[in-house]
Amino acid sequence: MSSGKVWLVGAGPGDAALMTLKGRKVLEEADVIVYDSLVGDALLSGLPYGARLINVGKRSSHHTMPQEEINRLLLDEALKGNKVVRLKGGDPFLFGRGGEELELLAENHIGYEVVPGVTSALAVPEYNGIPVTHRDFTSSLHIVTGHKRAGKDYDIDFDALVRTKGTLIFLMGVSSLREICSGLMNAGMAGETPAALLEKGTTAHQKRIIATVGTLADEVERRGAETPGIIVVGQVCQLADRFGWYESLPLGGWKVVLTRPAGMISRMAGKLRMAGAEVLELPSVETVPREPCPELADALGHIGEYQWLVLTSPTGVKVLRKNMERLRMDVRSLAPVRIAVIGKGTERELREIGIYPDMIPSRFDGDTLGEELAMRINAGDRVLIPRASAGNHALVRYLEKAGASVDDVATYDTVPARRGVVDEKELFSRGEIDCAVFTSASTVRGFVQATEGLDHSRVKAACIGRQTADAARSFGMETYVAGEATMDSLLKLVCDMKKEGM
Repeated sequence: MSSGKVWLVGAGPGDAALMTLKGRKVLEEADVIVYDSLVGDALLSGLPYGARLINVGKRSSHHTMPQEEINRLLLDEALKGNKVVRLKGGDPFLFGRGGEELELLAENHIGYEVVPGVTSALAVPEYNGIPVTHRDFTSSLHIVTGHKRAGKDYDIDFDALVRTKGTLIFLMGVSSLREICSGLMNAGMAGETPAALLEKGTTAHQKRIIATVGTLADEVERRGAETPGIIVVGQVCQLADRFGWYESLPLGGWKVVLTRPAGMISRMAGKLRMAGAEVLELPSVETVPREPCPELADALGHIGEYQWLVLTSPTGVKVLRKNMERLRMDVRSLAPVRIAVIGKGTERELREIGIYPDMIPSRFDGDTLGEELAMRINAGDRVLIPRASAGNHALVRYLEKAGASVDDVATYDTVPARRGVVDEKELFSRGEIDCAVFTSASTVRGFVQATEGLDHSRVKAACIGRQTADAARSFGMETYVAGEATMDSLLKLVCDMKKEGM
């Protein structure tokens, strides 16, 4: 078998939105993803559904797999012909041992690429309002590893660092904070020099402790700190309170679980992240098209006999389109029939193939669609509804009561998605998740199955509509409903929940 290829990809400091475009593209095409513990939960929760995932768990001195074995793993997987991504926190070449991982590949003539990542040395101070350089304070920046090997003294020239009069960034140095501060003062740095410990930067739980070189270790001991964290030393630290911006975003400091069908890109995730939330995407359900689907093929063969075609989800539109392509039908075939859609998302998907719907309900749910469409049909009209097998039965009842003949055709099934690498159940149990966002009743049911054993009364559920809320309420969740069944209204609901302390 021909050899594959390896990409060393920097995942950035934690915020999934800081992943580079090239990094995302490489991930989407990967056969195997080898990741470590410094990759943020938000990014891990959205890893491609089809790739094989291997956790090598590197964090500080706690390694699931020794470095030599990681190197060998990358080589072995590439020799099998796989596209292998080595996903590393931050940047692969900044204290990430990326060079070591390439040595064995180069010796064995395996192709590789390096995709740079946003480093925490820059991003974390920026998310805390600290410019690492500022012409009023300093014109240089120095990044140092704060980690030292067991039983070894620091191999850091503190005298040289102090002489630079620049901003100093120590990565992986939380456990050695007191030694670092002492080393700097022993080398002549004034104890009054501003310093900061920045914890879990670019995530919902980021925290900063601003003090001085002489007091920072005691202050951290008093207030407590968790890894990962970075140490910043320099006059620029005094700007943090003035320039801090992340916590002031509408959802800054909130960690949100967003349920979605597996393999689907979520527009809602982007909206939540732009508002400041750390978003974990939980693929709670998977849509499985019924292929072949003889019932739909038969209906499409007689499409001119229907007066209405009703589409109740973007997935339904995609499945319809694939079946039309299989039958060599184009959009002209739908000219005789009027089309109703359940909401904006379905309308958007329909417009992708150049079709505008004839009817969209005032509220985007199955009941309102049934009520308002029933007022527009005539007795004896034939209606085709190609949709999920677990569709809203009330829609059919409204239409049949109005005298329509309804062909309710199941074109795809929703099934529980496979478990991801992030344990959302554990995060909820520890109180780390502020709310769960649901965009359909099926995602609620998929979430419950994915978090079996969780006390779901602990879940605050932000729901897009009444049916979704009813499903969440039936499992005991604390339920809130958007004013309208739109993504923008759902976003407003989540922002209001945070603002009002719900």
